[in-house]
Amino acid sequence: MTAPPRNLVNLKDVDKGYGSRSVLRGITLGVSAGDRIGVVGRNGDGKSTLLRLVAGLEDADAGALTRATGLGLALLGQGDDLDETRTVRDELVGGRADHEWAADARFRTVLDGMLGGVAIRRFPNGLDTPIAGLSGGERRRIALARALIDSPELLLLDEPTNHLDVEGVDWLARHLAARRGSLLVVTHDRWFLDAVCTYTWEVADGEVHQYEGGYAAYVLARAERDRQASAREERRQQLMRKELAWLRRGPPARTSKPKFRIEAANALIADEPEARDRAELLRFASSRLGDRVLDAEDVSLRYGDRTLLSHLTWRLGPGDRVALVGVNGAGKTSLIKLLEGEIAPTAGEVQRGATVKLAHLSQDTAEVPGHLRVLESLEAVKARARLAGGQDVAASSLADRFGFRGEKAWTLVRDLSGGERRRLQLMRLLMEEPNVLLLDEPTNDLDIDTLTALEDLLDGWPGTLVVVSHDRYFVERVCDDVYGLMGDGGIRHLPGGVDQYLALRAATGEESSPPARVEGRPVPAQAVVRAARKEVQRLERALEKLEAREAALHEEMAAAATDHVRLRELQSELEAAGTERDRLEAAWLETSEALEA
Repeated sequence: MTAPPRNLVNLKDVDKGYGSRSVLRGITLGVSAGDRIGVVGRNGDGKSTLLRLVAGLEDADAGALTRATGLGLALLGQGDDLDETRTVRDELVGGRADHEWAADARFRTVLDGMLGGVAIRRFPNGLDTPIAGLSGGERRRIALARALIDSPELLLLDEPTNHLDVEGVDWLARHLAARRGSLLVVTHDRWFLDAVCTYTWEVADGEVHQYEGGYAAYVLARAERDRQASAREERRQQLMRKELAWLRRGPPARTSKPKFRIEAANALIADEPEARDRAELLRFASSRLGDRVLDAEDVSLRYGDRTLLSHLTWRLGPGDRVALVGVNGAGKTSLIKLLEGEIAPTAGEVQRGATVKLAHLSQDTAEVPGHLRVLESLEAVKARARLAGGQDVAASSLADRFGFRGEKAWTLVRDLSGGERRRLQLMRLLMEEPNVLLLDEPTNDLDIDTLTALEDLLDGWPGTLVVVSHDRYFVERVCDDVYGLMGDGGIRHLPGGVDQYLALRAATGEESSPPARVEGRPVPAQAVVRAARKEVQRLERALEKLEAREAALHEEMAAAATDHVRLRELQSELEAAGTERDRLEAAWLETSEALEA
């Protein structure tokens, strides 16, 4: 008999509050060896508090919390504890000799994935770069790399994908999924949840609901839970059904297929329409915007001796919904600012249509007077706005839609959390009734409920949309096309989406996405292509064998029509074969698109 996995942390009847506010009530749960648990929930509901309790940084007000003897754990919070008087070497290597840490495969793997290799090419002076003066994103990478290098038995991460580009998120997901040890991660990144986590915990109303599987399984379980309590929050149930419908009908090359019962999922979404009526949105957008929206013509942009954009031409039409991807520093935010007119190109010009009314959600939270309350700060922009194809909405209705319900709508701005300020910034932007939206990392600090509400609103929004985001789920959900800044100063259309972008970056062997390695040596790009061709051929052979097996199973089922026990066994085999076929087809499509690029 296999021994049960080692129990690492147990919470029993745990309460935690601050002042008169109760955050967690009667929490009973545990973490076992090998668990990879994603923690989701609304901003302010206690996700970070739960992590700090597990880490031992805070004490419970009541109940019992026990940890296994000798348990090694590390917590990476939303900030970092890096010492500005030290260097990158001090923080990552300490007093180890270079030959010692450079020979450690664990060190090399993390440095390749997070910091551009053992030479730390992301920073001007490599390992000897001072911490002082580094950006928040650079500090975040160093703190995360340090936690991964230490390789504790239990790793606690609070929003680890913040400040990472799409390649960094992809690498981190693959690394954590393959890592030995246990993981408890607070994140709003739904693609990341599906790629990494084997369990999902939802913190809501002082309780923690536990689900098996990643985000897709959680969506179904939560939708079923709400359906059973049919009188609760009809609006929320509708949003969850729409989310579930998109998951079931989404792109065939998603990294992980939804892992839930197909019958229950289909029953929930039987009458759910497609998320967006693209033809109607395009018609309405054309009537509002005309033929010209934003045209960047032969644009170049330089900072000192560094060229970000070189003779770039990009035209955005009415109703275009595009995502812009690229490594940190490739020029995504600069291109957004050029389109808005905040900065001028070094050469070339940006032309805007006469009817364009543009709004830009930047990465910086705009300052709103702290003495105002949430609803007052919205009504200061406009009391009512016309959104989504002519829909008229009051400021109070929009606040309710984005989680500021009841007394929350009368919270003073100065008392809001970072995520709540981000929500307020977004709502104020929408109240201005723009017909062109430029969203720069819109998912930062937003919880999943808010993201779902935003996606629902954008489903009916008839304008031109440009999104810069490392959140692959959000990109797939709201955008129809992906464009990449590939580091050569130009822009490239990527019909295969983020998967095609990652494959292209890996094939070029760029430092931010380390090339494949054989026995420690980089593999040339030509070898990557050859390997991809062989993989396509292998997948095609596997699919042929699987199709033959499915045909044989159908024949066996016909022959066993009266043997109900045997029929159930054959049906189970057939379902397993179908799941495997989905996986193989997704892998074939992803690899084929990368080869065609």
